[in-house]
Amino acid sequence: MIRSASLLAAGLLALGAVAVPHQAEAKGCIKGAIVGGLAGKAVGHGKAGAAAGCAVGHHNANKKASQAQGQ
Repeated sequence: MIRSASLLAAGLLALGAVAVPHQAEAKGCIKGAIVGGLAGKAVGHGKAGAAAGCAVGHHNANKKASQAQGQ
């Protein structure tokens, strides 16, 4: 029961982040944190996975934005 509730909360958080009309400063972090947290939870390190996922997602978003500006 708790697992489904936490999964629902993560989904609602992601949906809320997408619905925000202005551009977020931590672009890519939320999506990366959700994916990393789920992957980390599978091996017993959910918080570390979420932190790493946030960092990777933010890095990839910045890289994509800089490539788009260069073109």
